[in-house]
Amino acid sequence: MAAAGALERSFLELSGAERERLRRFREFTVCGLGTSGVAPGAVKYNESAGGFYYVDSGKLFAVTRNRFIHWKTSGDTVELVEESLDINLLNDAVRLTFQDCSVLPGGVYVAETQAHVIILMLTNQSVHRLLLPHPSRMYRSELVTESQMQSIFTDIGKVDLRDPGSYQLIPAVPGLSPHTAASAAWLSSDGDALFALPSAAGGVFILKLPPHDRAGTAAVVELKQSSVMQRLLTGWMPTAIRGEQGPSDRALSLAVHCAEHDAFLFALCQDHKLRMWSCKDQMCLMVADMLEYIPVNRDFRHMAGTGHRLRLAYSPSLGLYLGAYVHAPKRGQFCIFQLVSTENSRYSLDHISSLFTSQETLVDFTLTPTDVWALWHDAENQTIVKYINFEHNVAGQWNPVFMQPLPEEELVIRDDQDPREVYVRSLFTPGRFISGALCKALQIFCRGNSERNLDLSWNELKKEVTLAVENELHGSVTEYEFSQQDFRNLQQEFWSRFYACCLQYQEALSQPLALLLNPHTNMLCLLKKGFLSFLLPTPLVDHLYLLPEENFLTEDETAISDDVEVARDVMCLMRCLRMVGESVSTDMSALMEMDCHSLRSPEKAAERILQDLVVIDVENVMEDVCSRLQEMRNPAHAIGLVIREMDYETDVEMEMGSDPAQPLNVRMNLSQLYGSSMAAYLLCKAVHKIASTRFLICRDLLIFQQLLTRLGDTGILGPGQLFQAQQEVLHRTAPLLLSYYLIKWGTQCLATDVPVDTLESSLQHLSVLELTDSGALVANPFGKEQPAHHGPGKQSSGPVWDYIHLLHPWCQVNVGSCRFMLGRCYLITGEEHKASRLWA
Repeated sequence: MAAAGALERSFLELSGAERERLRRFREFTVCGLGTSGVAPGAVKYNESAGGFYYVDSGKLFAVTRNRFIHWKTSGDTVELVEESLDINLLNDAVRLTFQDCSVLPGGVYVAETQAHVIILMLTNQSVHRLLLPHPSRMYRSELVTESQMQSIFTDIGKVDLRDPGSYQLIPAVPGLSPHTAASAAWLSSDGDALFALPSAAGGVFILKLPPHDRAGTAAVVELKQSSVMQRLLTGWMPTAIRGEQGPSDRALSLAVHCAEHDAFLFALCQDHKLRMWSCKDQMCLMVADMLEYIPVNRDFRHMAGTGHRLRLAYSPSLGLYLGAYVHAPKRGQFCIFQLVSTENSRYSLDHISSLFTSQETLVDFTLTPTDVWALWHDAENQTIVKYINFEHNVAGQWNPVFMQPLPEEELVIRDDQDPREVYVRSLFTPGRFISGALCKALQIFCRGNSERNLDLSWNELKKEVTLAVENELHGSVTEYEFSQQDFRNLQQEFWSRFYACCLQYQEALSQPLALLLNPHTNMLCLLKKGFLSFLLPTPLVDHLYLLPEENFLTEDETAISDDVEVARDVMCLMRCLRMVGESVSTDMSALMEMDCHSLRSPEKAAERILQDLVVIDVENVMEDVCSRLQEMRNPAHAIGLVIREMDYETDVEMEMGSDPAQPLNVRMNLSQLYGSSMAAYLLCKAVHKIASTRFLICRDLLIFQQLLTRLGDTGILGPGQLFQAQQEVLHRTAPLLLSYYLIKWGTQCLATDVPVDTLESSLQHLSVLELTDSGALVANPFGKEQPAHHGPGKQSSGPVWDYIHLLHPWCQVNVGSCRFMLGRCYLITGEEHKASRLWA
């Protein structure tokens, strides 16, 4: 398809919560520092989250490559985590508790210098500066060869959190609102730490801490509005005499842009006005009314704004962009501006775009010089993420992000299935439940014993869960004898209760808090209450399959092909496949997967599914598919394009390994790229997600092709098109389906460390063969005997045997290597006679 790689009309969410890892936070308490006159606990703030990317996170030779910090605030605590996609970080998580204080939502800011990472934090009573070493100072070598490295939080215990130079109580300044939630903080070019808090009079208070390495005292200044007479009138004259009935002009959202020798502070206020100050000159440089850019009624003009938010984005070539979200009852609007400098140090706003939104509750949004990314919660408490290009999107169509759904609320258990096995398999299938949700549910089942279940591996956690539920089950049995059906019902009752508890915690920990976008690499993260997830571009064919029909745009067609007729055929085909997929029941889907695993013909399974769909077609879906099919000019050609897009097989010989012409330091740095356990987990998740979607596409394509054959028999399709469909595409779809099933299956197999004694035994077995490094002899020792269709006895080599078993019927590449691995499985399980037959 044309321009397949250029299309990024949608994204996929991938959870970054690793299966084996339950993060352990080191706890630190910032003791009471006195009082500023605000009663502790008087204000309850919502949870918040944020993040910081190192400036060099996108550079190949930087120690901070693919490295970032994220945090979460809740009540009196701040949780800070440093992440890396290239290397495993040690001591990477800390939890700070501020005694008798509440952390402001969004009250954490991070800056970096050449020597330090500075974390600035605001509570309702104090401001804090945390000075940590920069990673480049902790590890000075240009080459990173280790698999793990110390985080910047490693020595945080040595930091004196009560050092007078690192904190300051917020003084009881007249006009400072005690219940404010807005804040901003930054580092000046001179090294001062500055904290901004709104005043009730529409200005902003700036609290300044001197540089950490210089003597000095804290100072407070107020940035006031531009008109002195306005300030005086506001101070003592009643509103009615001034002729105004407007809302307060207290700031709801603050943002700062640091210039070379100044900092520009922006405030979006309750009176729906955007104000801009120079912190250096302490002057208000601009006031802009947001109501000039949105359609509102008279009543709204006199209502105090709530929910307004402000974000900035800077481009060295394009300048500073401002994004203002103006919240109105039952709707909201994004206004995008570019800051324009005029003469005499005056500024104005160039209005670029107004973007309307629906009634969902905005959680967070982020701005780039080209796009707006927004995070919402809808009425059903579902997470929605969308983005839009604010300059070139004429239709005003927001692009979707396909979110990872929560596990199903109820599991269907057939009569021939064991309830315990079904629930355990669902709970511990990789990517469904995070370990934090399972551990919390386990603590509830263990009657609140919070210490025993926090540090368990995945397999240990599975054993503990099974033991806990079975103990609860047997403890409830009062009769000595009861039927097998009664025991089955009791078993299902207790396991469903534990499953519901896990689902409840999974939903709570999946609550989204913030969006995080790396401006240096364009990497996107979604920060949630219990973990983070990543947003990746959707491949073209997946995008066309997952996207609802009402969201198709003209640019989708142009991305498929320059030929309009071909593009429309493919679009029509994808709509047909989506209709077929929505009609396939859970039992039908399970039938196809079982036939693939049992090496039965997927074409036969597709034929049976089609027969069932035709019989139970109460909504006439198959008739609609047939109707759309007649709109297609050349169905076989469209199917061929879709198959070609999903088929990674190529005649071009791929170069293996690194380019020897590259310098050694480049090759060594590239060898560490995405080398962390989190990156490995994400890559596996991404492959699994793509393989799962492609498996569904191939399944629905097979069913659709069976429909083509049936329609050809009735004469709806011409004989030429039917022959082409049967000869050119039908025989290519089934192997593609099996290959994606194999990838889907393989990415859910659980890898375990191989014991040392097993490795030594394997080396002894292989040494007998006297193999050379060339590998040319690998295929020669094997005869033409086919692998037997029964697996080895021990579980350790079972997945390898299953892999060869699933590969054998349709893949004729590297047959000798497959037989070699099968022979190794037999040797490990002590079945030398079977291995010898392969060597015969």
